[in-house]
Amino acid sequence: MITLVLDIITTAAILFIVSAGLLIVFGVMKIINFAHASFITIGAYSALVASRLGLSPVLAPALAFLAGGLIGATAERVVVRRLYGRPLDAILATWGLSIVIGQLVTLAFGREVQFVPAPISGTLAIFGEDYSRYRLLMVAAAFVIAGLFTGLLNGTRLGLSTRAVIMNETLAQGLGIDSTRVRLITFGIGCGLAAVAGALITPLASVDPNMGLSWLIGAFMLVMVSGGSLLTLGLSCFVLGGLQVLASTFISPILGGLTIAVLAAVSLRLRPEGFARG
Repeated sequence: MITLVLDIITTAAILFIVSAGLLIVFGVMKIINFAHASFITIGAYSALVASRLGLSPVLAPALAFLAGGLIGATAERVVVRRLYGRPLDAILATWGLSIVIGQLVTLAFGREVQFVPAPISGTLAIFGEDYSRYRLLMVAAAFVIAGLFTGLLNGTRLGLSTRAVIMNETLAQGLGIDSTRVRLITFGIGCGLAAVAGALITPLASVDPNMGLSWLIGAFMLVMVSGGSLLTLGLSCFVLGGLQVLASTFISPILGGLTIAVLAAVSLRLRPEGFARG
């Protein structure tokens, strides 16, 4: 029972980490970044490079954020900026971008499956049950990301500008806020967070050019039911992630893999605002 509860908590934390970058892009730019999966992959390979270079594991997420942020900002400047107000075109463009990134990663690293060791190993005894130390670390990482995200939005000038653009972009522009710059930085941060997620989850999975795809649909559905709020994203991850764990444990892992997508779709059908306040 203790193991099941810990599985639910750590799965929710991992889903939050994976979805946070997608949320910030959707909240400000009102588009879904379907290249999100590729930036997760970029983060995973950043962790792989850091491991091969013998760098401290603590530097892997920082390296991933830098790589993802720079590539994301470049993509926003070259591709996404021309597609504001055209969400369908933006989805197709970011999907195409993900294919390009995937092919470039394949050219650089090959198609073979590779692995990155966890920075901490072993188990920790909790109420008589041994549980993975690294999965528990994911819970702390989720709280750190949430704290930094909240601090950025509420405690910085960029955060103030970002919230103004989210609420009313036209009025924000009238007050002298450069919404183009806000969008550029936001997209870069969102892609950087996706890369951080890739670096953090890599020790729990294998690394290959398509590894991010398995996380995309779940992250997409979680962001949709969250209504663009960080708090409701956390709630969505806990509820739907918990149901996924229960379905995988007591019914079938295959069914568990479908749980988030199916239940999120049902939730949106019954309550279009999802977990957000109506």
